[in-house]
This record gives sequence, structure tokens and C-alpha cells, in this order.
Amino acid sequence: MKLDNTLPLEYRSEENSNRILGFWMFLGAEIVLFSTLFAVYFALWNRTGNGPGGHEIFEIGPVLIETFVLLTSSFTIGLVINSMRLGLKKPALLFFGITLVLGLVFLGVEIMEFVTYVHEGATLQTSAFLSSLFVLLGTHGLHVTLGLLWGGGLLLQIKKEGFTLDTSNKTFIFSLYWHFLDVVWIFIFSFVYLKGMM
Repeated sequence: MKLDNTLPLEYRSEENSNRILGFWMFLGAEIVLFSTLFAVYFALWNRTGNGPGGHEIFEIGPVLIETFVLLTSSFTIGLVINSMRLGLKKPALLFFGITLVLGLVFLGVEIMEFVTYVHEGATLQTSAFLSSLFVLLGTHGLHVTLGLLWGGGLLLQIKKEGFTLDTSNKTFIFSLYWHFLDVVWIFIFSFVYLKGMM
């Protein structure tokens, strides 16, 4: 395996570089998935039938909490990469742990939000608008859940092995995934919640 020591650890082997390129391709497919979900939502956003519309069920409080914790977690995963590149294992583990806790908080608030919607009579079967909303938010929430499971396993691997060619590559790829989820959330916040509250 030929190593290029002038590159960051996660890129030093050709295999690692190929993995990162492959993951960018995977994210391209994810963009198509979420673009489709957004297109369906935008086509159905005013198809409320007898159910409530966004302006009736959306509350700014939970949405601001979700946005704050997810964007903060994007910052902390960036600190993980910075610590990794500096060879600082303990700060990297700390920031990684904070990232995952923030992800859990996000998920908890989103679940409470879904429960509130259901108690208000806003379910998947109530209207086309609500079904498209639940599918869009649920798909993003599922991605966050998978990210938490992936990140938890990776955190344990880093704790055991430190930053090797393999773990640094996995950590960088995880950070790309986590930043992607944050970008999707910004679109959800802007075009679903803010638009829906107007």
C-alpha cells in the first residue's frame, strides 16, 4: 500500500481516497432521494383535506431546538476532524460524544413533535399533506438514527484503536454524512417549517 504522508491521515492511501470518492457518490444518490421527497411534499403541501395545515400544527419552539442542536452537532463533528488531524484522541472522543448526544436530543424532540401531531389528529392517514410531511421528516429522522448507531460503533472503535488509516477514514466519511444531514435539515427548516408557519 503506497502512502502519501503529505495528505491528511484519512486520504493517505489510494483505498482511503477511493472510499471517500465512493461515499460522495452515495451522497449524490441521497440527494436524489431527498429531492424526490421534497418534490412530493411541495406538490402536496396544500392538500390538507379535512386535516390541519402546517400553520395549525407547526410550533417554532421545538423546531428551533432541533435546528440549534443539529447545527451545533455539525460544528462539533468538525472539531472531531480537526482533533483527529492534530492527533488529539481525547478531545476527538469528547467532541464525538457531544455530537452523538446532540443527535439524540434532536431525535427526542422530533419524536415528541410527532407524538404531539398525532394527539392533535394529524396522522399519516389524515391527508396527503401530512403523509408527505411524515415521510420526509421520518426519512431524515431515520438517517439520524442510523448515523447515531454508526457513530456509536465508530466511537468505540476509535477509543480502542485510536486514529489509524482505517478509523480516520471512517471518521471523515461519517463527518460527511453528518454534515449532509444538517444541510437537509436546513432545507426542511426553511422550506417546510418556516413556509408552513406563514
